[in-house]
Amino acid sequence: HWIVSSATDLALVFGLSESVIGLTIIAIGTSVPELATSVVAAFRGNADIAVGNAVGSNIFNLLFVLAITSLVSPIPVPLNMNIDIMVMIAAALVLFVATINRPPFRIERWEGIGFVGMYVVYVGSLFFR
Repeated sequence: HWIVSSATDLALVFGLSESVIGLTIIAIGTSVPELATSVVAAFRGNADIAVGNAVGSNIFNLLFVLAITSLVSPIPVPLNMNIDIMVMIAAALVLFVATINRPPFRIERWEGIGFVGMYVVYVGSLFFR
């Protein structure tokens, strides 16, 4: 809570938009527990738990949290969010092709580095929009 609220206050002081704050600082702050759990599971050789935790958390957030929130109050989706949705779909397709196209259905380190690189490029693009 402290990290997210402090980072949000700093971002607002530097004049960053709410969408940049939500797509970066809040997203990272709320994903740290899932990241920690997945890293520990991967180190212990529990790949199913590592992948299931990450994928399950995202599916839960998209389908349940967003749905419950929209039941309480309709959520307008700004047109500029379409780019972010397309990036998410593209990343999911790249992940799908990377894992399903060849056995043993795993993500190698170099692919993980590629995904981190794609995220860095995406976050960098947020500052220029």
